[in-house]
Amino acid sequence: MKKAILSIAILGILFSANVSAQTETSGREVYRATHTKVTELKHTKLKVNFDYQKEQMNGEEWLTASPYFYPSNELVLDAKSMLIHEVTLDNNGKKSPLKYEYKGDILKISLDKTYQRNQDYTVYIKYTSRPNEVKQQGSAAINDAKGLYFINAQGKDPDKPTQIWTQGETESSSAWFPTIDKPNQKTTQEIYMTVPDKYVTLSNGVLKDSQKESNGLRTDHWVMDKRHSTYLFFMGVGEYAIVKDKWKNIPVDYYIEKEYEPYAKQIYGNTPEMIEFFSKKLGYDYPWAKYAQISGRDYVSGAMENTTATLHGSDILQKPGQLIDENTWEDTIAHELFHHWFGDLVTAESWSNLTVNESFANYSEYLWNEYKYGKDQADYHQMTDVNMYIHNPGDFKKNLVRFNYDSREDVFDLVTYQKGGGILHMLRNYLGDDAFFAGMTDYLKTNEYQNAEAHQLRLSFEKVSGKDLNWFFNQWYYGSGNPKLNYSYTYEPVKKQVLVTINQSQDQPFEFPLAIDVYDNGKPKRYNVWVKAVAKNTFNFDASKNPDLININADGVLLSDITDTKTPEQYLMQFTNSKEFKSRYNALKGIKDQVGKNVAATKLLAVALKDPYFRVRMKALELMDLTNPEQMKALGADVEKLASNDSKTLVQAAAIAALAKTKDKKYLPIFEKGVNAVSNSVKGNSLGAISAIDPSRIGSLADKIDLEGASEDLLTQLLPIVVKNKITSQMANIAPIAAFYPFVKFQNPELGKAAEEGFNWIMSSDNQKATESITKMLARAKGQIGDNPQAKMMISQMLKDGLSKKMELLKQNPQSATSINKQIDAINKAIEDFK
Repeated sequence: MKKAILSIAILGILFSANVSAQTETSGREVYRATHTKVTELKHTKLKVNFDYQKEQMNGEEWLTASPYFYPSNELVLDAKSMLIHEVTLDNNGKKSPLKYEYKGDILKISLDKTYQRNQDYTVYIKYTSRPNEVKQQGSAAINDAKGLYFINAQGKDPDKPTQIWTQGETESSSAWFPTIDKPNQKTTQEIYMTVPDKYVTLSNGVLKDSQKESNGLRTDHWVMDKRHSTYLFFMGVGEYAIVKDKWKNIPVDYYIEKEYEPYAKQIYGNTPEMIEFFSKKLGYDYPWAKYAQISGRDYVSGAMENTTATLHGSDILQKPGQLIDENTWEDTIAHELFHHWFGDLVTAESWSNLTVNESFANYSEYLWNEYKYGKDQADYHQMTDVNMYIHNPGDFKKNLVRFNYDSREDVFDLVTYQKGGGILHMLRNYLGDDAFFAGMTDYLKTNEYQNAEAHQLRLSFEKVSGKDLNWFFNQWYYGSGNPKLNYSYTYEPVKKQVLVTINQSQDQPFEFPLAIDVYDNGKPKRYNVWVKAVAKNTFNFDASKNPDLININADGVLLSDITDTKTPEQYLMQFTNSKEFKSRYNALKGIKDQVGKNVAATKLLAVALKDPYFRVRMKALELMDLTNPEQMKALGADVEKLASNDSKTLVQAAAIAALAKTKDKKYLPIFEKGVNAVSNSVKGNSLGAISAIDPSRIGSLADKIDLEGASEDLLTQLLPIVVKNKITSQMANIAPIAAFYPFVKFQNPELGKAAEEGFNWIMSSDNQKATESITKMLARAKGQIGDNPQAKMMISQMLKDGLSKKMELLKQNPQSATSINKQIDAINKAIEDFK
C-alpha cells in the first residue's frame, strides 16, 4: 500500500502539534502476537451480485479448509456486519446444515465432526454484505474500513462515475466475504461477479469466462490459482476503457476512465519496463499470470497492491499539462508493482513485521528512479522521504518492527515506509550490490507463497554475505531512533594530522560506517570510518594544513540528523567538489540566509544554475532574489535562458517565477509565451507573473490554466490570484490549501490569509464541488491529526464558521436549497468527525 500522505508543507504545524499523541500511542505496553493459525484456508470460491440501491452485496461462498495442526471441530471466521442466511457443509454438492453462532463480527461454525490436519472440508455460506453498517474505523493510513465501496451507486452525481471497488488491507476483506482476515492466511480463489453488461470487472488472477445473463447482466469468472493473503482479494466494477500492454507473454492492462484513455500510456506506460527491471534486479521473474491497474474514485488511501490487480486513487489520472511536468504517480506505480514480490509473493506474517512489505516497496521507488532517471533523482527522492521521518519527532521512539502498537493501522507510518526505505539503502551500501540483491533473491525463493518476518530477511542476507548482521538489525529493526550527530575538528601542525570528533547526542548510541571528506587545498579526500556505539568517536587523518572543510556523511548514506555549520565559502567548495547529490543540495540549502549578503553565496547560485540535475537548478532559482542588483547582474541572463529553453518545464516555471519578482515588463514576451505552453507549471507561473505586472489581464487569461490535480507549489503560487480575482472556475481546485488555512497561517501568514479568504469565499458560494473537496481533504487529515485536541478544536471552529456562512447563503437563496443542503450535510458530518 502507498499511503496518501498530506503534505508537510501544508500541515507541518499540525504534525508537530500531534507529537504528544503519537508518542503516547507508541509507548503502550501491549504485545501484539502473530495470529495463531488454528485453521488453514485452502480455496475460496465466491458468487456475488450487487444491489446498487441499497449499496449491499449478495454473496455465496464455498470455503475449503482444514485444521492447521491440531484436530478441530470448529471453523471461526471474521464476518463484519453481515446478514448470514445459510451455513451448510458441502460434500460434493450435497449440503448438510451446520450449527453456527454469529455475533460481534465473528462467525463460529460447528463442523459435523472433528477433522484432522490436512483433512479438508468445504463450508457453504449464503450471506449479505452491508458495508455501510461496518463499525470499525479507519486511520491515518487508510481513512475508512468498510471493505466494499459503492461510488455514486444510484448515479445521482453527474460529475462522478458509478464504481465498485474493495479495500482489504488491513482486515477489511471480511466486510465483503467471511474469511480468516489475517495476513498469515493464504488461499487460492475464484470469484463469479454478476454486473450490468455495460460495466467491466477486474479481480485477482485471470478472467476464465464471461457469460451474458438475462436483464442486461453478465457474469465474469475470475480465477486465482496461486495462494495469496486474504487482505489482497479484490473486486473492481465500472465503466472503464481497457488499454492493453504486455511484458513477455504476461498481459499488462490499464483500466482507465474513458476521459483519460488517450493518456493511459503516458501515465502507466513504463509498467512493462518496470516489470523487466525488477525481475532482473531481484533474480526472480514476475510471479503472477497477469498485471492490471485500475483507479477508484473517493479511494481511502494512496494505492493498494491487490495481487495482479493494483488499485490506485484517482490522483493517478493526469492530463498532458501535468504529465509534461512530471508523472507524479510514477513512484507509486513502481511501489505497488514491487509489492508483487515483497508483500504478495512473500507476505509479512503479522502487521508488526510490516517492514518486509512496505519498506521494500518504498525502496523500490529509489531503485526505479536510479535505473530510469539516474542516481541524483533517486537520492533526491529518498532525501525527501527520509526528511519526512526526521522532521516528525513523534516517530523517533518507534521501532521498525513493532510489537506494541495500539492499533494495527498505526504501523503504516513514516517509520515503516520512509525510514524503512532509508534503512535498506544503508544495508545495501554496507553489503555491496551483489550481496544485497542476492540476499533479496534468496529471501524470495526461500519463502515464496508463504509468510515471513524480519528475522528471515536477516538470515537470507547473512547466508549470502557470510556476515553477521545482528548489530544492524538490533539497531535499525528492533530499536528506535537514529544518530543525531555534531562534529568538531582540530589540526596538529607537527603531525600534519586533523583530529575529527564525531558526537552522538541521542540517548542510545549507534554503530555505523561513515564517509568523511577531508578538504585539503580545496580538494576532498574520502575516508570511510567505523563509528562505534559510544557518545564520542575520534579519528585522525593526514592533512598538509588546517583543512578547508570537513564534510561528514559525505556519501549521504547514513540515516541521521546532522548539525552542520559552514561558511558560504565552504559551502561553495563543497558544492563544486561533490559528486553526490545530497552534499551539493545541502550546500545549496546551507546558504539560504546568506543569499544577497555574501559574494560566495551568489557564486554558488550561479554554479547551481548549470547543475546537470534539474532539482538543483530549481532550488537555486527558488533561493535567489533578482530584485537585488548584484544577483541580477550575476544571474539574470542565465535565468532568462532557463525560462525560455531549459529541457525541464519545471525549471522553466521556476525561472519564470524568479523573473516575475522583478515586475519588469521586458520579460512580458516570455510570460505571454508561457501562458500558451502545454505545461501547467509554466502556464501557472506565467499567469502569476503577468498578474504582478498587469492585474487587469487576469480575467481573460485565468481559464488557460487547469489547476485540477496541480502540484502544491503551483497551487500555492496561484491561490492568492484565484481568490483576489474571484476566478470561480478554479474555486474547487484551491480547496486543498483553503481547507487548512488555520495551520498554513502559522507557517506563512500571507498565504494563510489568502487561504482563509478562499475558505470563506467557498463557504459563501453555492459550489458543491468546492465544499465537498474541503470536507474530503479534512476527512483524509483526520487520522493524521489523531487525538490532538488543539488541532481538532481549530478545524471544528473553522467548520462551524463555514456552516454559518452556508446557512446564511441558504436564507438568501432558497431556490438553491437542494444543492446548498447537500453542502450543509457534508459540513455537519465533518464537524461530527472532529468532535
